[in-house]
Amino acid sequence: MNDRIAWLREHYSDPLLTALTVLVIVMLFVIAPLQASGLFLFQAFELAFAIVLVAGVFVMSGSRIAVAAMLASLVMATIGGIHRITAPSPIDINLFAGSWLIMSLTLGWAVAGVVFAPGRVTYHHVMGAILLYLVIAVSFVPLLAFTGSLIPNAFSGISMQDNPALASGLIYFSFVTLTTTGYGDVFPLHPIARSLCNLEAVIGQLYPATLLARLVTLEMAQRG
Repeated sequence: MNDRIAWLREHYSDPLLTALTVLVIVMLFVIAPLQASGLFLFQAFELAFAIVLVAGVFVMSGSRIAVAAMLASLVMATIGGIHRITAPSPIDINLFAGSWLIMSLTLGWAVAGVVFAPGRVTYHHVMGAILLYLVIAVSFVPLLAFTGSLIPNAFSGISMQDNPALASGLIYFSFVTLTTTGYGDVFPLHPIARSLCNLEAVIGQLYPATLLARLVTLEMAQRG
């Protein structure tokens, strides 16, 4: 069994970086906006996406603990979906946020292990670095959701109501903060919300420089 897992990691880890990057881009920038507009059944895609992520994390990391974490996040999302239908309440947002947080952190850990592993820097590694940047933004989405649901009026310009537009709005605000674009249509009001946004903005500025230094170091080590 361990030999089989090692074989899968050796042959499919790098291509998976590219495949998952494309999948995440489609989810964030195509499916989520369509769902917010009422044109797409996001829940069905989200379930299929989660299953693919579980398989991808298992292949890239070979860790059963990571797979267990991904499955736990899937269970949380399922419970949240059922609860949303049977007895809607503010807890639904927190269940989905917890699911997203576990999933994004586990995915980020698995991707980082492949991207920054010793060896030649390939096209797939560059795509994986892009994926890791996207995952950082996704990781802050549930943190923003937790803050907004627990602290009334923590943000201006976004309503923390459990509706199809919430996920798309938080994704938008997370990327605006990560890239320090700052359009001004959504902004934090509470000190904790501001601190969280400051942290994301700092990470968004430091990540490209850190990434470049690490990839150059790996390439030089391979050539040497």
